[in-house]
Amino acid sequence: MKEPDDHDMDGEKSDKSKSASGRQSQGSSKSGSKSATKEDYKFLEDTTDETFTEGEGLYSEEEGPYTEHLEGSSSSTQDDNLESIGESQSMGTPIPPAEEAEEEVKKNISENFFYDYDELVSMPYVTPDSRIPLDLLMLVHSFGYDCKKRANLQLLDNKTLMYIAGNQLVLLDLKTKEQIYLRSSGGGGIGVIGVHPNKTYFAVAEKGYFPNIIIYEYPSLKPYRILREGAEIGYASVDFNYSGTLLASVGGSPDYTLTIWNWKEEQTMLRTKAFSQEVFKVTFNPEDDEQLTTSGSGHIKFWEMALTFTGLKLQGSLGRFGKTATTDIEGYIELPDGKVLSGTEWGNMLLWEASLIKVELCRVGRKSCHQGPINQIMLDEGEVITVGSDGCIRIWDFETIDTADVIDETGLLEIEPINELQVDKNVKLFSMIKMSEHGNNFWLAQDANGAIWKLDLSFSNITQDPECLFSFHSGAVQALAVSPLTYLLATTALDCSVRIYDFGSKTPLAQMKFKQGGTALTWVPRLVNNTGAQIIVGFEDGVVRILELYDPKGITVFAGRNKILDADIQLKRVFKPHTASVTALAYERDGEILATASKDQTVFFFEVEKDYKPIGYINTPGPVCQLTWSPSSHPENTLLIICENGYVLEAPHPVIQEEVEDHDVVSYEIRDMCIKCFHFSSVKSKILRFIEMEKRKKQKELKEQEREERRKQLIEEMGEDGEKKFQDQEEEEEEAEEEEPLPEIFIPSTPCHILCGFYSEPGKFWASLGGYDAGFLYHCEFPPYDESSNIKEQKDEPFDFRFLEDTDDNPIQIITFSINQIMMFCGMKNGAIRVYILNENDPSLTSMVHYWHFSMHDNDYGCMKSISTSFDDRFLVSAGADSNIFVYSIFSELELEKDIKAKVPSPRFGIETEIIPEDIEDPKAYSIENARKKREHDKLMKEVEEIKAGKREQLRVLRNEFGKLLKMNEELPKHMQFTREDFDLDSKIRAEINRKTTYKIRQVEKELAWEKEKHQLGLMKLQNRFRDSLESDAIVVYAIESAHKIASYRLVKPSKYFKGKRTSQSERRLSKLERLEKEGVGRKESHRDTGTSISIPEESIIEKGKTFRPKTLSEIMVENQIEKTRKLILKAERAQQKIQQRKKEWEELYKSKPDDDFEDPRDVQAIKEAQMHMGDFNLKTAPDYRIPEHMRINAAKKEEELGILDTMVHGKKMHMNKCILALRDLKVAVIEEIQCLVQELKNIQSSLHISKHIPIPQVPQMLPEEVPEKRFHYDEETLLTFKRREMKRQDGKSATLDQAGYAVPGGGFLRHSHGRDGDPMTRESMSRSSKASTYSLDSQKLVEFEKAEPTDVELEIMKRDEIKHLYMQQYLTNRIKELIVTFDAELHLLRHQKLKLDTKMKLSDLHHLTLFQEMLLLKNFEKQENILQERVNSLDKEEQDMQWKINETLTEMEEKKNEVNKLQDQEKALYAGFQAALGENNKFANFLMRVLKRKIKRVKKKEMEGDVDEDEESDESSEDESSLENDEDESGSEDEVFDDSVCPTNCDPALFELALQLREKRLDIEESLVEEKKIIDNLKKEYDTLSKKVKVVATNLNAAEEALEAYQREKQQQLNELLVVIPLKLHQIEYVAFGEIPTDLSGTLVFSNQSLGRLQDRILQLQEENVQQQKLNKECWERRKQLIREKREMAKTIQKMEETVHQLMMSKFGRVIDLEALQTLSVNTTLEELKIKKLRKELLNAKEMKMWEEKIAQVRWELMMKTKEHTKKLHQMNDLCIEKKKLDSQLNTLQNQQGNAFQSLRRADIVARQKVTELIEVQAERILALKEEIAILRRKDGLILPPIQSSQGDDMKPMDL
Repeated sequence: MKEPDDHDMDGEKSDKSKSASGRQSQGSSKSGSKSATKEDYKFLEDTTDETFTEGEGLYSEEEGPYTEHLEGSSSSTQDDNLESIGESQSMGTPIPPAEEAEEEVKKNISENFFYDYDELVSMPYVTPDSRIPLDLLMLVHSFGYDCKKRANLQLLDNKTLMYIAGNQLVLLDLKTKEQIYLRSSGGGGIGVIGVHPNKTYFAVAEKGYFPNIIIYEYPSLKPYRILREGAEIGYASVDFNYSGTLLASVGGSPDYTLTIWNWKEEQTMLRTKAFSQEVFKVTFNPEDDEQLTTSGSGHIKFWEMALTFTGLKLQGSLGRFGKTATTDIEGYIELPDGKVLSGTEWGNMLLWEASLIKVELCRVGRKSCHQGPINQIMLDEGEVITVGSDGCIRIWDFETIDTADVIDETGLLEIEPINELQVDKNVKLFSMIKMSEHGNNFWLAQDANGAIWKLDLSFSNITQDPECLFSFHSGAVQALAVSPLTYLLATTALDCSVRIYDFGSKTPLAQMKFKQGGTALTWVPRLVNNTGAQIIVGFEDGVVRILELYDPKGITVFAGRNKILDADIQLKRVFKPHTASVTALAYERDGEILATASKDQTVFFFEVEKDYKPIGYINTPGPVCQLTWSPSSHPENTLLIICENGYVLEAPHPVIQEEVEDHDVVSYEIRDMCIKCFHFSSVKSKILRFIEMEKRKKQKELKEQEREERRKQLIEEMGEDGEKKFQDQEEEEEEAEEEEPLPEIFIPSTPCHILCGFYSEPGKFWASLGGYDAGFLYHCEFPPYDESSNIKEQKDEPFDFRFLEDTDDNPIQIITFSINQIMMFCGMKNGAIRVYILNENDPSLTSMVHYWHFSMHDNDYGCMKSISTSFDDRFLVSAGADSNIFVYSIFSELELEKDIKAKVPSPRFGIETEIIPEDIEDPKAYSIENARKKREHDKLMKEVEEIKAGKREQLRVLRNEFGKLLKMNEELPKHMQFTREDFDLDSKIRAEINRKTTYKIRQVEKELAWEKEKHQLGLMKLQNRFRDSLESDAIVVYAIESAHKIASYRLVKPSKYFKGKRTSQSERRLSKLERLEKEGVGRKESHRDTGTSISIPEESIIEKGKTFRPKTLSEIMVENQIEKTRKLILKAERAQQKIQQRKKEWEELYKSKPDDDFEDPRDVQAIKEAQMHMGDFNLKTAPDYRIPEHMRINAAKKEEELGILDTMVHGKKMHMNKCILALRDLKVAVIEEIQCLVQELKNIQSSLHISKHIPIPQVPQMLPEEVPEKRFHYDEETLLTFKRREMKRQDGKSATLDQAGYAVPGGGFLRHSHGRDGDPMTRESMSRSSKASTYSLDSQKLVEFEKAEPTDVELEIMKRDEIKHLYMQQYLTNRIKELIVTFDAELHLLRHQKLKLDTKMKLSDLHHLTLFQEMLLLKNFEKQENILQERVNSLDKEEQDMQWKINETLTEMEEKKNEVNKLQDQEKALYAGFQAALGENNKFANFLMRVLKRKIKRVKKKEMEGDVDEDEESDESSEDESSLENDEDESGSEDEVFDDSVCPTNCDPALFELALQLREKRLDIEESLVEEKKIIDNLKKEYDTLSKKVKVVATNLNAAEEALEAYQREKQQQLNELLVVIPLKLHQIEYVAFGEIPTDLSGTLVFSNQSLGRLQDRILQLQEENVQQQKLNKECWERRKQLIREKREMAKTIQKMEETVHQLMMSKFGRVIDLEALQTLSVNTTLEELKIKKLRKELLNAKEMKMWEEKIAQVRWELMMKTKEHTKKLHQMNDLCIEKKKLDSQLNTLQNQQGNAFQSLRRADIVARQKVTELIEVQAERILALKEEIAILRRKDGLILPPIQSSQGDDMKPMDL
């Protein structure tokens, strides 16, 4: 039986590790302790003490070796584990016999061998002799999903998902939603899973101490293979290779071991340490099984299996980031060419090559590829797919990534994705896996925010939207609660959701999302809600919400809902009692009071009956983790409050006060509550010390008994001596024994957290602690209430405890009981469930001995958060921090019903019309207490404001009085007035006020700086988004009199398809093939050009270097002979060329003879052109429709069409806009002119009587819509108006005032534009009107001054002026009307044109939509089409290249055949020429002919050119002789042997020599023939090979063309499915039935009139062409008859001419001879060549003799010059000798004269003499050297010089020659 948390140590050998043995020994000690506990448990006496201390010792002993093992793991894995079994075998390392046997066993594992799952799987631990059934709890269902676990989503087939849930592997059927569970074998959890490429196996890598990797077979789910000792603690990643033969695994902390397995043989192939930090992933290269990649925290590493001298090794190369920041790498993919593409934490992609970053890929504008880490990268169907944490899936072009390279120093390359999919908001994709559905591109995605998605990545027009298959909690499940009436379960987590499950029918029912995460939850008891329909939830922002669950099917009115859910949740009530997260919720046992606790160290009480009216709150000494009300068995109703920091409080039932006005309550704090407090003090060290003392006491008693027995035995045996001996032994033992010190008392400095607790008896409770105090359950009692005591200084100790096995590092997190209190369910820190079986009514837990233990949640991070039983104790539900929710059935003798389904509460009456309370969504909202404090604060502030208002009123009165004083001061005389400074009490006060005002203004500017910047940025963004993209805004021009108007087009800037912005098809980038062809041609031309340019200068240089000199006689003779021979040869060659030309003409003539089935190429070309251009009007929907080459279209052409359409539309709209702008300008001019005319009209009417006035026409005005650019002009008045309008809106003014306010800004805009910028028309008109007004005022003034009566003349003048003014008045009025009418006519005409253009624009929009849909469709087809087209092009090019090679081969064969024919002709000519030289009746004709025809084996020229040894020469001579004999034998003409080396007597030696020469020439010809024939044979073989290849390539090309054509048809079918809108008029519809248009138009065809007209015209053209062809056929038939007649006549003529030639030959030569051979005998080329060689040799000899003569003369001249030079030197030497003699004589004279004065030589004289002596010696040496040189020159040939006469002694005489 396995121990709890014994990580499958039974299934492994005991000697694998020290830690494993330690665990087993510890387990055995526990069994002993349990048996002893039955006898006496109070103070752990007798055996319990021994076993407990032994267990403690074993625990401490276990830590040492295990720590050593961990410390040495890295070195051992690097040194010892690098080699594998395969290495030792390959290197021939000797293996012991036992190991060999074991290897044989491993090698011979049968393929049909399977392990037993029942023996392998981990089982629950049950204490011995407890009779607790193993199936006490059975897993029924799992509602959770560990969505944050890496690669926790695998697919076994199209309907079966696989993922890890704690200690279980869940296999989920996608259709039936059924689950199958596989338990871990070791009980330590499951680390990672992997699926075989064939989906027939899957690997489960577990966790624990030296965990296993179990390979299961699918679908049988039998354990197939077990891989052992691959990691120390757990596995991080596993991966099969592409063929599935190998498995790679990488371990987690601390070893990070990378292992390569031959998994079918359960053998380790290679092993090494992957890295020193966390490794996330390991994968094989799909293209090469010998390459792997690992990635993890801050690294990526590239591995290769290399064969070294010590065997196969794993060699890793760490990726170097260089300038790029180091990043964690989650996702990567190996590319086919060996490069690796990885993601980064900031969302870009890194392309690795040879362990270095080649380039970093980002999006355009340096934007990251994803907003956040890239978690997965895949290569699918030639496209790169990236999965990001931002919830996006992006598709990238593989070729672009694979060929990416750095373009600048940044190392970044900007690319854009082909397609992208945003799954949903708040989605964090972790991994994806493809579903193998035929014809679909569906994927399953793991969402780290708690979902599994089904995604369609086909990116077509029928692509499905992302579908959420399953939804789960994300992260730790914080709380759960079970319905008190039915099988309903409620959970909440920090993912801001509350979920309802029916764990009876195993289905999720409903969920509700909030702004904040849930932290506490409980089901409202039946005393409060009888239907059990309400749950209460606490959230992390301190809000408490009451939710109501109901069945929506019970609602009569569904409000248009299509799908009715099984359950729904509605918010019932919401309040916020706390400022931090709510940690506990508890209803009082009578349901009257709700208590809520929080981390803000408060507990709040609510009165439930009065709609949860707040009662008050109490403060706690620490954050509260649990609330528990006392059970009904207790006399008093109290609340147990457990704080995390070691405090436990007991609060009495709060007193519910009578109705109190809220205004009178300042705070909800309850201050007078008598709260008992227990401050836990650690006692674990005391317990351990006490146990140790008891153990030693018992050991002493046992030793005393042993000593007494031994003493008695010695006394019986030895008597008195025995007593002495015993005493001596006792003394020795006492000296040897040294008692170890007792364990010290240890109290941790930081109090251990209290994890959970519960009431036992009134005033007493049990508590479970973590940290150091774990391992016991402590029984505590509250001390009496003392108001004066200090809680923080209080130290309390438990009075009893219960030992909990194996919980020192695994404390109890949460405890719950069954309804009958018999079973205590404990949730452990490591995710295990422990069930203690208790006796009834046992609050002291004396019977807490036997238990059932099983690991369910993840052992590392699956800490139990909540656990609860169902209302009938049939089920248990647990929730952990690993996001898993497990439902278990509790063992019962009663069988469960099979189809259990929870009953959802029916809705209350009127719930559908009930107003949902307003939710508290703001996390910063006030809590109940803070709101109360805020209300009091506001009340106080209001009072303060009232006081301030009174002070302000007093200040206002003082200001008024001061104003009156100032006014009185101003009324006084100046000399009595006070100055302004006299009123200032202190000038500093005003300066200070000014300074403060300035400071406040600056502060306000600083405070508003952010707002100012914010609004500026907002304005800029709005302009960038809406205004900058506009090319022209909409302008509306109104008519003046009519109601017509015309609006311009609102044009945005051209799109990317605009023709002006994009490159056309002709300017596109050339393909690789086109570039190569272009570069190849360029290179050839450049080489050709450079070659000619280099060769020409060389020839010119050579020509310039030649020197011209007169020719000699021999040269002239040679040239004459050469010229003579050249003319003879040229003549013969001309004859030969003439013959060859004639043959060639005949051959070409025969070749040009057409075959019987010959077709004229012109006719073939005409037929082809007709087929290409006459048109094929088959329906595109026809199955046999073949798309012509010129009509095939791709995305680029469609984009070009789209660009052309956009350009045309843009141009049309721009032109119309210009026309409308011109019309607006015209209106402005008209208004300006009308203003001038109106002003003139007013001036005229001022001089007319009012009765004669004509109504002045109203001046038109420009409306705001006509000048939209003025909307953005504003002034200060506009801003003030806007401010007033906003203030009115905030104050809630009436709608009329709002409308008035809205009208003001418009006027402001126009007023601003007229006042400042305005139009020129307005300014000019205003100036003119002002001038006119001034003129009229002047005239009025004049009139006022002139009041005299007018004269007759003046009256006449006034009448004339009146008539003139009346005329001008009428004229001006008519002119204004004319201007208005003309403008309205222009607008009407332009409006009519625009309406037509609008129709065309609508049609173009429809066409644009069609083109865009076609372009999207073509882009989907483009990739595959390009692949097929490239294949066709490559095969076509390959076929053309091979055809070119075949043609070259054929041409070369023809040339070689011509060469052979030429050589054969030369041989014939040689024999004919020799026959002609022999003449007739020559006696030696046969002998000479035999000499000529004799076969001689000759040595090749290359062998003759080299140096050959004598042995080789002898061998060759023997071979020659043998070949000669063979030839002579083969001849068979004569039996005798003749000698051809000697000319017979009486034979002409010239003929004999000619025969020998011609034989050499014949042999040369024959050798050339043999070589040419060999070349022809090789060319034939090459031709045959190429022909076969051409057939294969042609077959492949046809297949590729058919595939391309099929793909084109498929593309055309998809295009045909697109809807195209074509507006038709009734007269255009010819398809009518009984005069009406039929309802079904599916059989109709839309055809253009132009095409129909062409077809009708084509009928007439074909008739005319038919008549012409008949005429032409008749003419050709007559021509054929004529040619046949001419052919017969020509044959007769040729026959006559042949007979004539034959007769002439007989008459001249006496026989028929070969004229061609005769023409070649015009000259003996050999003889002529020998003559030329002789002349050239003579010329060369003469040149050489002349050269040597010139050299001799040159040497003689040089000798003479040297002699002259030496003679000159001798003369110089003679002069020097004479001078020396003179100097010596002078020196001697001086010495004799001064010798008397100085008796001894001075030192200077001695030095001077030494120098002279040295000079003389040097000169003497030079003289000797010159003599030797002269002697040497004398010995040369040439002029003999006289001897040198040297003087004897000191006299030197000159030397004469």
